[in-house]
Amino acid sequence: MNELQPEALAVGRVVRPHGVRGELVVEVLTDSPELRFVPGSVLGLKRRGAGQSRNKSAQSLTVTAARQHAGRLLVRAEGVNGRDAAEELRGALLTVSADAAESPEDPDEFHDTELIGLRAALVSGEDVGVVRDVLHSPAGELLAITIADPEAEEGEREALVPFVSAIVPEVDLEGGRVVLDPPEGLLD
Repeated sequence: MNELQPEALAVGRVVRPHGVRGELVVEVLTDSPELRFVPGSVLGLKRRGAGQSRNKSAQSLTVTAARQHAGRLLVRAEGVNGRDAAEELRGALLTVSADAAESPEDPDEFHDTELIGLRAALVSGEDVGVVRDVLHSPAGELLAITIADPEAEEGEREALVPFVSAIVPEVDLEGGRVVLDPPEGLLD
């Protein structure tokens, strides 16, 4: 992470455009959507992959309106004035800086930035690797864990581990590790 910039916390993910006027269907990833998506809120954009958007100049968007629709949020934003503009944002994470967010009240909830960099170990105590990212997918969160592998091209490989209590029974922030109890073959 760049120490000069505050870390970004995901508060939503653009699922798809809605209609022809540029509304965005957003999957909410925060417990406080009423605080994060108010008109005037400025949200960062984190896009995956270099080829996802033709217009890479916009690194943030300003919310002009938000409303609930079919279990998701419909968001209007400045500069997103049609379906094509909304389509370019498909898959983008909407973020706020870590200093603008409160700590989760639930002890079983974590900000992405708290998890990135933690050692990953099996319940037996054997070190496996390091959490490099938290991916937000429609099916739930995944921990991207870098595992040393001398047979891999760059000496390491990535394993995606579902972030559910059955597979990740313990997160020890003070100890700097997550404990994994993966089903056979998950880390292979």
